[in-house]
Amino acid sequence: MLKKFSQFTFALIGLTVLFSSCKKDYESIQVVDGKKIQDYITANKLTVTEDPLKSGYFYQILTQGTGTANYVTSDTVLYNVSVKGLENGTLYWASPLQANRATLGGYMNGLVASNTVYGAISVPAIRDVVLQLKPGGSARILLPSYLAYGKNGIANIASNENIDLNITTFPEKSQAVLDDRLINEFIKKNSLTMTKDRTRTYFSISAPGTGTDAITLNSTLTINYTGRYLDGTVFDSNVAGTYVTTLSTLIQGWKNVIPGKLTKGGKIRLLIPSDQAYGLAGFGSVPANATLDFDIEIVNVVNN
Repeated sequence: MLKKFSQFTFALIGLTVLFSSCKKDYESIQVVDGKKIQDYITANKLTVTEDPLKSGYFYQILTQGTGTANYVTSDTVLYNVSVKGLENGTLYWASPLQANRATLGGYMNGLVASNTVYGAISVPAIRDVVLQLKPGGSARILLPSYLAYGKNGIANIASNENIDLNITTFPEKSQAVLDDRLINEFIKKNSLTMTKDRTRTYFSISAPGTGTDAITLNSTLTINYTGRYLDGTVFDSNVAGTYVTTLSTLIQGWKNVIPGKLTKGGKIRLLIPSDQAYGLAGFGSVPANATLDFDIEIVNVVNN
């Protein structure tokens, strides 16, 4: 009996030693990510600050911004963001150059997965760092995978991918003010002569038209048009004289300016602030908060 007990005891001790040895070889994702981030910081000679709560991320204030006070949770933050793989340098996605993102400072923890629809994850580090900036400031955040897209990854971001995130804020706290600045910079850069409508859309008429039917919101129009972003990228165009629509179904910038200014044969250029175009929601390939540039020709007018 004693002999059997001793054999059992030794076997149990052996298993304990084996499992203990395995446990020592195992490293948590927090440890693994932490080592990779520290190696990255050292290799690139970065001067970064550790999260005060020591949750695992590091950040660097690139530019502090302007003004006398940092953002607070109730401020509207207008910003662009880019997401890269920390080790491989792959740019997974970035805010469109033609537009920007916007949210309240207290809700800056939301990070989408890409420019396509994959939902969003919660990354409180973004909010915590942005609230250390003034408007116009920028920052870099080194995120361990467990504070980013995690073990499952998402879209084209692999499992356990550490993230190098850059965020740049605009000086303005109002989208309307930002749009107006961007439009005026565009006008100056291109030496344009434009008139500002009371609804903040800018326009220039190259031909008022020769028709006799006045255009109203209920008019059925045949239109040639080309729509561009302010960087010159064409996002939509129809110049075959085949696009027929009722003016009331179009974006607000068209509805506000065209009635009373053009007839059949008229030509106009519109620089439309984002809230008079597709606004916060965007539409199709047009991103949220995009300011748009349209050339429009009225081919025909029908009033029923």
